[in-house]
Amino acid sequence: MHKTEGLDFSSVTTFNLDEYVGIPPNHPHSYHTFMATYFFNAVNIPTENRHIPQSTAVAHEEFCEQYEAAIVNAGGIDIQVLGIGIDGHIGFNEPSSSLGSRTRIKTLAQSTLKANASHFGGTVNAVPKMAITMGVGTIMEAKQCLLLANGESKAEAIAHAVEGPITAEVPASVLQMHPRTVVIIDEAAAAQLKRVDYYKQVYANKQKLLSQGH
Repeated sequence: MHKTEGLDFSSVTTFNLDEYVGIPPNHPHSYHTFMATYFFNAVNIPTENRHIPQSTAVAHEEFCEQYEAAIVNAGGIDIQVLGIGIDGHIGFNEPSSSLGSRTRIKTLAQSTLKANASHFGGTVNAVPKMAITMGVGTIMEAKQCLLLANGESKAEAIAHAVEGPITAEVPASVLQMHPRTVVIIDEAAAAQLKRVDYYKQVYANKQKLLSQGH
């Protein structure tokens, strides 16, 4: 839309959820590179409005505090786009993460290392063992959260996050407490939901109301 219709991103400010610790920004599998390849290089977001955790920051604790402050100074996050790990993590907030946590360094779980190994030549030992991530508490302060998932491998995590108890063992489950969370999933990721027919009914009714101008 930016290229064909002139959609303007010049006033947009972005904050990435996370970045690996110990690899340079220009590493082919850093999130700096990912964002540049799939988003920043295609739109007109000013460089100074792009915020990604610094993977090689020396004073990590100080940097994390500055990252939190930058979010506040920007007016907070309007929409937080989230994926979900097979163990229910959001960002790199692994199971057992504090539900009130802030931006910090986290050690990655073995399941996350295995899941991300495909980006590092299929070798688990090549995946960085730590990452800087926004905390669960930071994520929950966004005005709206958008959780995206697809595929059978995410079905169990989605079921626990949407219908299970709110627990640090499934960090995504805290989104049940957010007043404006939207979950977008395919049929495969929805396979273990017990009330999927009801959710489809809710969605259909909402679309009907919107079409009527409500």
